[in-house]
This record gives sequence, structure tokens and C-alpha cells, in this order.
Amino acid sequence: MWVKILVSLCLLISVGADKKLSNHATILADNSANLAFNLYQNMAKEKDVENILISPVVIASSLGLVALGGKASTASQVKTVLSGDKVKDENLHSGLAELLSEVSNPKERNVTWKINNRLYGPSSVSFSDDFMKNSKKHYNYEHAKINFRDKKSAIKAINDWASKSTNGKLPSVTNDVEKTDGAMIINAMFYKPHWDEHFHHQMVDNRGFLVHHSYTVAISMMHRTGIYGFYDDTANSLFVLEMPLAHKKSSVILIMPYHVESLERLEKMLTRKQLDIWQSKMEQRAVAVSLPKVSMEVSHNLQKYFKGLGITEAMDKTKADLSNISGKKDLYLANVLHASAFEWDIAGNPADTSIFGTDKVKNPKLFYADHPFIFLVKDKITSSILFIGRMVRPKGDKMRDEL
Repeated sequence: MWVKILVSLCLLISVGADKKLSNHATILADNSANLAFNLYQNMAKEKDVENILISPVVIASSLGLVALGGKASTASQVKTVLSGDKVKDENLHSGLAELLSEVSNPKERNVTWKINNRLYGPSSVSFSDDFMKNSKKHYNYEHAKINFRDKKSAIKAINDWASKSTNGKLPSVTNDVEKTDGAMIINAMFYKPHWDEHFHHQMVDNRGFLVHHSYTVAISMMHRTGIYGFYDDTANSLFVLEMPLAHKKSSVILIMPYHVESLERLEKMLTRKQLDIWQSKMEQRAVAVSLPKVSMEVSHNLQKYFKGLGITEAMDKTKADLSNISGKKDLYLANVLHASAFEWDIAGNPADTSIFGTDKVKNPKLFYADHPFIFLVKDKITSSILFIGRMVRPKGDKMRDEL
């Protein structure tokens, strides 16, 4: 009898392990990874942008929503960016839904990831029943009308919704909205990694983070030593560290220069191919890790970056055909507000204490993240990028110079 039970358990485990995305979802996952690097590179060039935090798989879903609401070349431009030319129309939306459902499953991934999406339209618009039904089905979008005659109240309503939907973790999405006569896509998210091995609560202290050589902010730092994927790229004076998240289905990858500097040099190197090269050169070894214990709240209006990808018609008031949304050519995409709160915290699975006091943790490499770095959350099952960003200026008070 016990043999039968063991065989049954093995079969259940193998079925779970063999679960794969459909072919069309796999294609869309692959392209969302390309989208990650293209968008990040465009955003990093902006002079007034410090911290960056975007979720390419959520952005892909937002683009899917635009394709769902669009017709003719307005829709085809979006599908081209999504590699929809390789996927039939009837599979595009189901594929994107499958991808996001897979990578954001809290039980499978053991992470906290609240994703809230809303499409706002002017008070004059009437959303079609079919569009509301399909956008809810595939992309879990809410729909609302908003009147910007009282701009202050309208912005407050948007921020109140974002705060409530993230349990207060994301208190604000925007302080102003310039274009108020079109449709507005809003993503409001809260993400908290659950480490494969937690940081001990007693290994947290107050340190300084060097924004640049003459500006330091006071932050909490968390510390632990463990076995991680690590590569010391001496040719380019940078470290690459990979830290698995719980269930080991995804990981956080950090790329940091040896010393405090602008990230421009690293960002010029950062491509999907280069990331693969760095990962292929990693060794599993002891690393003493120190990371900021902070929460990042970052909001971006992606509209202008979409234009850089070749999506121009949807944002053009005179050319947009989003008539699947309302049945009329009375809308254009005025804003795409993509906002996230990312909590860098100690939480995770119990640590493997058997390695301490052994040769495995002797002479650990040091990864001390007290200056700007790039980070990604990469999914191991789908190879998609769940988040990509950079920490340049964490929240904290300026530290006084001491003589």
C-alpha cells in the first residue's frame, strides 16, 4: 500500500514539474523579456529619472488591452511589439492571460504580488459590454469614468484607489495629469520577494547609501552569508549576484559596479544576451550579502516610451482607432501610469544552518550594495522578466558629513 502511495505522490510531483506554457504563451513570454530591456534602455536615457521599476509582463498585458480595444493599424502596431504576428489573434489575449497568471500565482511562487489594473475613460465615454467582459476575462481590468473638471478631486480618486488596492503600500500614483481628454491605463502593484533563505532579523542595522560621492542617505541594511550564484566581472569592474526566491522558480539578479558611479556604463552593456553571458559564468559559492532594507515606490508614465517602441497611433488623437472600447472612434490613449511598490525585506524560508562553521562559507565574496545598482526578478520557468529596475536613491534622510 505504501508503495502505491509513494508512486501516486511521485506522479503528482512529476505532473506539476512538467507543467508548461502553451506555445503561444511561450512566444509572448519570450518577447516580453525583449520588451524588458528595450523599455529599460529607453527609460535609463532620461536625465530626470532616478529610480526605475517596471514589470514587463504587466506592461505586456496592458499592451494586450490596447490591442483588444484597437482596430486596424492601431491594433496591428501593438501586436507587432508583442510579437503578435507570430500568434493568432484568438490566442494573443489568452496567451498573455496565461503568462501573467502563471508567473504571479502566489501559491506556486510564494511571493506577495498584488496587481491591480484600471482603465479610466472620460465621463462622456460608454464602454461596450463585450470589451468590458473580455478585458476583465483576459487582463482582470476594472473600468471607470472620471471627470477632470475638478482635477484635484480626480487625481485624489485615482491615488485613493491605488492605495486601497495595495493595502496602503502604494500611496500615490501621480501628482498631476497633463492630458485629461483621453483614456488612461493605470497599473498599481505591490511586490514583496520571499527569499529562499531569509535574512535574520538581528542582522539588520543602520548604514549609509551613497547616491553619489557627495550625497549619502541613511537607510536600514540587512545582511546574511549564504551560497549564491556569483560572478566577478573583473574586465568590467562589476559584480553579478543571483539570489533565489522561495520555491526557486524565480530569482533576484543584482548587477553592481565595484564602486559608486553613474550606472550609465553598466546600462550600455545591459542586454538580454549579456545577462545570459553573466549568468553562464556564475559560480555557486559563499557570498556575504548586504542589501538595503527599504521600500521603493516608483511611478512612470509609459506613454512616451511606447512611442519609442513604434506604438504611435493609439496615442495620437487624430489617428487612434480604439473603437472596440466604446463602439466609436472617440478615444485615444492619453496616459499609461505604471506604478509599483517593491519591498526589500528579510522574509523568506528558514536558512540552512548546517553550512555555518564549515569550509563552504569560508572566505566569502562580499556583495555590499551601498551604492546604485541594477536589479531584475527573472522567472526560471518561463524565462520572462517579472521586474527590472535600478536603485539610485532609496528613501532616507541625508547624512551629514563628518570631519
